[in-house]
Amino acid sequence: EVQLVESGGDLVQPGGSLRLSCAASGFTFSSYAMSWVRQAPGKGLQWVSGIGSSGGSTSYADSVKGRFTISRDNAKNTVYLQMNSLKPEDTAVYYCAAARDQTVVAGGGQYDYWGQGTQVTVSS
Repeated sequence: EVQLVESGGDLVQPGGSLRLSCAASGFTFSSYAMSWVRQAPGKGLQWVSGIGSSGGSTSYADSVKGRFTISRDNAKNTVYLQMNSLKPEDTAVYYCAAARDQTVVAGGGQYDYWGQGTQVTVSS
């Protein structure tokens, strides 16, 4: 059974930091590109960041560039999103998603698997 399980979401004050994790199982993690995608209240899905299957390529949405860092550990089948200098507009449910299509690294393509999401709330 394929599973993507996100964790690390929380309530944090503006300017704070969080690290999200996404643990994968049931597929060959090291063959898949991974992305983080978020959905703010009342809005559609927004691609946040992507990383290639080997971890050698990464990309970010302009809204998070310089504040967020994506990484992966293929030995642990886990992808991470380090989020610094958080803003209220970062409030959203954050999903990790996996794709054999490496174009997801740059925000395109289609995903094969999705996690259930983790809530991030940035508020004072």
